[in-house]
Amino acid sequence: MQANSEQTKTATSTTLENKVKAQKELVETLKVQWKLLWNERFSDKIRAEGISKKDYEILDVERGTIITATRDFKVLNFKEILEKHLIEHPDRFIQPNANVGGWNKFVKTHINAQKPQRRNHRQLQEPANKSISSQSKKSRRGWLHAT
Repeated sequence: MQANSEQTKTATSTTLENKVKAQKELVETLKVQWKLLWNERFSDKIRAEGISKKDYEILDVERGTIITATRDFKVLNFKEILEKHLIEHPDRFIQPNANVGGWNKFVKTHINAQKPQRRNHRQLQEPANKSISSQSKKSRRGWLHAT
């Protein structure tokens, strides 16, 4: 009885690990294709549009699809593509917006807010008067203008 339960636990753990590994590989291929799509787009400056140059079958984007535009168009969303490929928890593969949260917001709110305190602290530590070690100029007009 115990041997069968241990075998089922190891079998489920290996299948789960394989499933997670396969999902990570799929997400990596999707990210590579996503980056290629945005890097290799054609910018139509007359119509103010960004158009895909190739077919990206894994992303379901055909050649000539409008990617960016100033007018109405369907925005491509990487999260929707991940959901279409049945990726579990697609939010963990997408970086959050800087306004919502993440490392950038943490740096902006906590670390950058502390910089003025450090500057004031340094100014207080420096001595106010420094002794002048250079020879004073005659009549403040330079060395050659002595009369």
